[in-house]
Amino acid sequence: MTEIVITGIGATTPLGGDLSSTWANLLAGKSGVVRLTDEWFAELPVQIAAVAAVDPSERIDRVKARRLDRSTQLALVAAEEAWTDAGFDWETGADSQVDPETLLVSLASGIGGLHSLLNNWDAQRDKGYRRVSPFTIPMLMANAPASNVGIQIHAKAGIHTPVSACASSNEAISLAIDQLRLGRAEVAVVGGTEATIHPLPLAAFGQMQALSRRNDEPERASRPWDRGRDGFVMGEGSAVMVIETLEHALARGAKIYGTLAGSGISADSHDIVQPDPSGGGQSSAMRKALKNAGLTPADINHVNAHGTSTPQGDVTEAGSIRAALGADADHAVVTSTKSMTGHLLGGAGALETVATVMALHDRMVPPTINLEDPEPDLGIDIAANVARPLPDGDLAALNNSFGFGGANVAVVVTNANQTR
Repeated sequence: MTEIVITGIGATTPLGGDLSSTWANLLAGKSGVVRLTDEWFAELPVQIAAVAAVDPSERIDRVKARRLDRSTQLALVAAEEAWTDAGFDWETGADSQVDPETLLVSLASGIGGLHSLLNNWDAQRDKGYRRVSPFTIPMLMANAPASNVGIQIHAKAGIHTPVSACASSNEAISLAIDQLRLGRAEVAVVGGTEATIHPLPLAAFGQMQALSRRNDEPERASRPWDRGRDGFVMGEGSAVMVIETLEHALARGAKIYGTLAGSGISADSHDIVQPDPSGGGQSSAMRKALKNAGLTPADINHVNAHGTSTPQGDVTEAGSIRAALGADADHAVVTSTKSMTGHLLGGAGALETVATVMALHDRMVPPTINLEDPEPDLGIDIAANVARPLPDGDLAALNNSFGFGGANVAVVVTNANQTR
């Protein structure tokens, strides 16, 4: 089976404007959740979120930025870092090391250009249709982030935007793995982005009782598996990877972070919002991913869990991890980086896959912070509040993403030792 390796990584998140700052703050257990100070949030019951640490407008030309939704701006920032990190030229896009006909983009957003949609509706309602931007549709469409990245780097093998709520970017990664294995491309830019910190989604999720209301303690609000959890915290940002066939990467002498060894997808077909409490669909996705990677539960050293800090979701996932890994569940160090970054919705899987890659690369699992009073009898080994080292040798890990509608995607990562 064709091996798929990671050769470039970029990120712009609530913990930093690039990969290095994001990763350092993840290991340090720093929270990116803040109290929102804009007037328009004052009347809402939920007034906290994990805002991008560096505004993307600081990195993108002002005129260009006006024609891009915030979700696309974030994606371009992360993609530029990943593309450059892989050794390619972002400004020219085309590169002698990559044939555009064998280059694809698979980059997801769960909701798309929400700011552009709502802001232009406000403009039309308050000032008339002539104040609607002619760029509204290209800004709000869900495939705008992927398309803008693809145009920049001249990707001609395909530009894809899977949409499956909070599982979207892991589905994008899974799709790219398949495309490279099928020989339809040699290099892919993969990941996800989301920018939905706006009064409407905060109000809507709040009405669902899905969001934490710890407005006076924002840094302590996201607390997966803690008995005091009361909902997730909305976050924004983007994470992007450059992936290649091993043959292509070795031919050009690329550095290799690790391997995307496989993926698995399932559906609960249970409820539009709540996960199947049996966790059957989730564990099925994990088992499929292991089979696809040619690994067994005993090979898994680490799980970056979906772990959103919701009352039902966290307990269900703990059970599904136990079911998927069986007697070997105790050997895998589990964490939820959402405790620090908040929940990037459609961008979450990409950021958490990046965290999983870096955990194996640096042999250090970021902590789950705010875990002060754990749910009893979870049956999983959580890296609570302090980063946990991983052993020497070949390593393998799972990253889980689960979305509304019952979408489940698991991705298997192995460290670079297994590519030689």
